Amino acid sequence: MFILDDILLAPLHGLVWLGRNIQDIIDRELFDEEPIKEKLLELQFKHEYELELMSEDEYRVRETELLERLNAVRNAKEEA
Repeated sequence: MFILDDILLAPLHGLVWLGRNIQDIIDRELFDEEPIKEKLLELQFKHEYELELMSEDEYRVRETELLERLNAVRNAKEEA
């Protein structure tokens, strides 16, 4: 009887395993500070050395967005 249960429930176990792996990947992407820090450094570099490519207003908007994301990640880590 247990072998039959294993055979019938195998697809369900596979979906659960897949769901957990997808959730782990999403958590790493959403709560990893490094990509956000890299984008912030890249933005600062572009602003300092390539001023003609980005206006001051655009720089401030993008910088604010990245800093808000970074703060959100840090707050989420503190709550967990």
